Amino acid sequence: MSNAIDLQQILIAHLNPYRQQHRLDSRSRQVLSHLEQCRTESLGGLSLACEHCHAEQSHYYACRDRHCPKCQWQASQQWAEKQRESQLPVNYHHLVFTLPETLNGWIGLHPEVLYGLLFQAAWGTLKAFGEDPKHLGGQMGMIAVLHTWGSTLTRHVHLHCLVPGGALTQEGSWRASKSDYLFPVRALSRHFRGKLVSQLRACANTGKLHRITREGEIDAILDRLMAQDWVVYSKPCLEAGDRVIDYLARYTHRTAISNARILTLEQDEVAFRYKDYQDANRWKVMQLTVEEFIWRFLLHVLPKGLVRIRHYGFLANACREKRLPQIRQAIAEEDNQPTDDHDEEKPLTSKNVSETWCFSCPTCHRPMRILVEIPPVQVRYEGG
Repeated sequence: MSNAIDLQQILIAHLNPYRQQHRLDSRSRQVLSHLEQCRTESLGGLSLACEHCHAEQSHYYACRDRHCPKCQWQASQQWAEKQRESQLPVNYHHLVFTLPETLNGWIGLHPEVLYGLLFQAAWGTLKAFGEDPKHLGGQMGMIAVLHTWGSTLTRHVHLHCLVPGGALTQEGSWRASKSDYLFPVRALSRHFRGKLVSQLRACANTGKLHRITREGEIDAILDRLMAQDWVVYSKPCLEAGDRVIDYLARYTHRTAISNARILTLEQDEVAFRYKDYQDANRWKVMQLTVEEFIWRFLLHVLPKGLVRIRHYGFLANACREKRLPQIRQAIAEEDNQPTDDHDEEKPLTSKNVSETWCFSCPTCHRPMRILVEIPPVQVRYEGG
């Protein structure tokens, strides 16, 4: 089924009335402006011509905003190609650390603080288990990707983590995980809960939370959080080889809603597909007013400068170059196999991908020639 409508068309048709009814902060205005202008004359572009069939075409530049569903596929592919340099010949595990809904109010007021604590608590939990001699007794690695949404665009903050199944010991040997699950999930969830609540108490003691909640209410909320069961999900990745990186790439540059899920826009109502996890993961259709749809989308606009994809342990940028050869050497010695030469074939990067890509004629599919660059058109948006 082809898309009859996409997110950009909804914003162009209904954003000005929404602006008149709702006060938007500067970050939301910036993101919405990018999404409205993406691949339009507002950003400029190139005028193209085909020398074979003489067809002409205008190609407009993309906004490259990380919230834009049109711009994330290529970014995801480029990221995946770059990450292949860090891939290890080991089993991988997919973990998800989820914040309870009780924290949604604080997340809405101070997202940069809560998101930062989520990253710290998730890695702190995994690091503690990995360094424990009862488990692996060494340094682990983790790639973590922040998601803030559920399938119906409600606030559902969680981290998708890709974790190599093993640890690098102080002696320089590789200690692999011994079972299909990395660590006991119940123990992980309790440690994760305790670590994050402890961090929240520290924030309360420094006054960061007193601006939004009174002292007695803070203690009550934290006590309620400790009484809840927190959700940590863990499963081994069945994919092997390069497919492991492709698996995580599905999550790295995903936006709150893709254009493929949007079905119709009729009588100021948007219909879109969502997966009902309470009903055997069946796909269903939800209808929202345009106002509610835009409001839910804006829940997931990230603070400017927030790093959404982070690397930890031996996958951190500061030590990756040194640690990965050690791990590959340790694994090769254990298996009595020669180490792979990862310098023989360099993976594609964003630079050489763009250099080898060309525009194809929509009529005869042959390469097109650039005639002239189209300058951007300044567009003034009303409201704010």
